[in-house]
Amino acid sequence: MRSASRTIEGTRPRAALRAMAPFVLLVALWQAVVQAFEVSPLVFPSVPAVLRAGLAGLADGSLFAHVGASLLRVATGTAIALLLAVPLGMAMGVSRAVAAFFTPLLRFFSVLAGIAWIPIATLWFGYGFGAIVFVIFNAVFFVVAYNTLLGVATIPMELRRAAASLGAGRLAIVREVLLPGALPNIVTGIRTGLGFAWRGLIAAEMIATSTGLGYMLFLARDFYRTEVIVLGMILIGAIWLALDRLLLAPLERRTIERWGLVRAA
Repeated sequence: MRSASRTIEGTRPRAALRAMAPFVLLVALWQAVVQAFEVSPLVFPSVPAVLRAGLAGLADGSLFAHVGASLLRVATGTAIALLLAVPLGMAMGVSRAVAAFFTPLLRFFSVLAGIAWIPIATLWFGYGFGAIVFVIFNAVFFVVAYNTLLGVATIPMELRRAAASLGAGRLAIVREVLLPGALPNIVTGIRTGLGFAWRGLIAAEMIATSTGLGYMLFLARDFYRTEVIVLGMILIGAIWLALDRLLLAPLERRTIERWGLVRAA
């Protein structure tokens, strides 16, 4: 057991290095091209300029404010979406009448990007927190609800009948059979929906607020601060990559191993 754990611990740094290698190569190529062709900072910044912009943002606290505002909006919109989407998906999985009514609506709205909701969100909620949370809610809600329905639909009817024959009521069947069985699909829906929500967030922040990473990009454009624009792009990609690889992907993998059709190795 100890040798196996040591092997796993040894492979993690190597895997991290392999994952970082393309980004290191990209940064080196970026700096080499900027220097070789003497690219104007108004067109594209150098690596040191972006680093200086990042240090300045850390020093004055603006980066913390923008990142914190964006993460708070994502967390709020996602939490509201989950509280409503999972029960709806479960209800659709239990009742054929509910499923017949809501399934066409979910299929229709699940393909609409979060960005499509921005104009009507600003009309309803004005420019600010509410409009952006509404955009994120729509990006997550329909995907999670539909994936919850799919998860419940994959549970064999024999399991439901077996639980009922043992005396389980409808609520117990939902809690002990349907919800655990649907969890792999629910987590997959959360991961997919958050990807849509993150993109919608950045677009909404460019229009409907005065804080956040999207607003930081939009404001930097007006002052031709390409180093801040590139810094914001790097932060957007890095934060999403960290959320996906460190939180969502492990959660999805462990959920599938615990409740899905595969077993942990």
